[in-house]
Amino acid sequence: MTETADDTVSFGYENVSPEEKTRRVGEVFTSVARKYDIMNDAMSLGMHRGWKDRFVKRVKPQPGEQILDMAGGTGDIAFRMADRGANVTVADINQDMLDVGAERAMERRETDETGSLVFTRQNAEAVTFASNTFDAYTIVFGIRNVTFKDKALAEAYRVLRPGGRFYCMEFSTTEWSGFREIYDVYSEKLLPRMGQAIAGDADSYRYLVESIRKFPTMPEFERMIREAGFVNTKYESILGGAVAIHSGWKV
Repeated sequence: MTETADDTVSFGYENVSPEEKTRRVGEVFTSVARKYDIMNDAMSLGMHRGWKDRFVKRVKPQPGEQILDMAGGTGDIAFRMADRGANVTVADINQDMLDVGAERAMERRETDETGSLVFTRQNAEAVTFASNTFDAYTIVFGIRNVTFKDKALAEAYRVLRPGGRFYCMEFSTTEWSGFREIYDVYSEKLLPRMGQAIAGDADSYRYLVESIRKFPTMPEFERMIREAGFVNTKYESILGGAVAIHSGWKV
C-alpha cells in the first residue's frame, strides 16, 4: 500500500501523524548520537562490522565514483567506500549524527588514494541534489526510520544516473525457527536495558526494536523498490533475514 501524507504512520507500535514521527525520530537520534557506534557493537556483538564490510563489497565502489550515502550519520559506510577511492556525500536528516561523523572524519588519516567526503543535512524524502547526479545510492539501517519510504525510494531513483545502483541494508525478520524466538526475547527484553545502561536511554532502543517489527518483510520491501522504478531487484538475507541487503538498478 502506498503511503500518503494524509495517513497516520507508525512510530514503533504507535500510530502518529507524519510530522510527529519525523520529530520523534529526530529526538531518538539526537539522544543516541554520541553512543551510537558503541551501542552498535554491543547490540550486534560486533557483527555489524562484518555486515557493513559485506555490504560495501556488494556495492563495489570505484575510484572517482559519486556515491550518496543517505542516513549516513556517523560515517561507518562512507569511510569504507571512501577508502576505495569513491567520492561520498554523507547525508542525514539529523545534524547531531552528522556532527559525530564529521568529527570522526577529521580524526582519520587520509591518503592520496582516498576519495572525498562531504557531509550535508538532507531529508531522504526530498533531497536537494539534481536528477541523474550519483553513480550509487546507499542507505544502511536508516530507511525504516523514514516517514514515507516510497518518497525516499522515488528520490533515490531520481538522483541516480542511468545505470546507477541502489543498495540498502536494513533489519528485517529472521525466518530461522528457534533462533527467531531467541532473537525476539533478546530484542524485546535485553536491548532496552542495554540502551539504558550504555546510552542512558531505554526508550530509544525500545523504539528501535518496534521499528524493526513494523518494517516490511523482505519480499514486500523488494516490491516497493521495484515500484519505485528499479530493475533487477533482489535481496540477500543475513542470519535468516534478521538483516537483509536489498539492491536494484536504474536503467
